[in-house]
Amino acid sequence: MNEQLMSFLPMIVIFVLFWFLLVRPQQKKMKEHKTMLEALQKGDEVVTQAGMIGRITKLDDNNVTVEVAKNVEIQFQR
Repeated sequence: MNEQLMSFLPMIVIFVLFWFLLVRPQQKKMKEHKTMLEALQKGDEVVTQAGMIGRITKLDDNNVTVEVAKNVEIQFQR
């Protein structure tokens, strides 16, 4: 039985390394992103993934309205 356990040991070690090097950092990054999205407020300056810079003018549960130029507003999903 000890031999069987030893044969699974490398697989267990690889799984643990995979978890700490890939999965856990990604979960941390997703949590930080969610916290940042929840903290958005009217008047905050934002940069979209496309590189557009603007100021938040309106927020609701699913959408954010951003003013990118005077009297030019674009609505994004949160």
